[in-house]
Amino acid sequence: MKTFRVATWVVGLAAALLLAGCATGPRITTEADPEADFARYRSFGFYSPLAIEKEGYSSAASERMKAAARAQMESRGYVFTTERPDLWLNINAYTQQRTDVSSMPTVDYAYYYSYRARGYYVVPYWRDRTDVYRYTEGTLNIDLVDAARNRLVWEGIAVGRVSREKDPAKRDARIDSTMAEIFAQYPYRAGSVPAPR
Repeated sequence: MKTFRVATWVVGLAAALLLAGCATGPRITTEADPEADFARYRSFGFYSPLAIEKEGYSSAASERMKAAARAQMESRGYVFTTERPDLWLNINAYTQQRTDVSSMPTVDYAYYYSYRARGYYVVPYWRDRTDVYRYTEGTLNIDLVDAARNRLVWEGIAVGRVSREKDPAKRDARIDSTMAEIFAQYPYRAGSVPAPR
């Protein structure tokens, strides 16, 4: 019986470590237009209508996303304007239900009575344990569009698991950190282009 408990503990620990390894921040991908002249961009404004406000109204989450994106752009020297900006900034966010299925070999035990030995025997055997996890995956897109050419010049995408956070302060902190992670991949500053690495 003690062997059974130890084996169960080891399998449980392995599963916990596997799940902990997956609990990271969002996956960030970016793409820049190689023909865009980022040195000439100095101002930005929000695209109208924003993809996250396509129904014609804003929400607390959309206002927070706009404030976080604006803070990131202004920290890079861009000036916010509603009159003829160099760049339009568009934000899109959506969620979808996902399912992960994982199989892991696990040990189990069969008990049987031996009439010859007049006692019970424990026989271990291996089987696959299948676990199904359902979760919500969220995607946040930031598009920068050259206003003069009406052409997408940079896109940042964050994809990750979404928790249904009821605390507004925690939700806002998560929006801010995700926006910062996306813009951490944006190498440009207003009026300049970084030197090649």
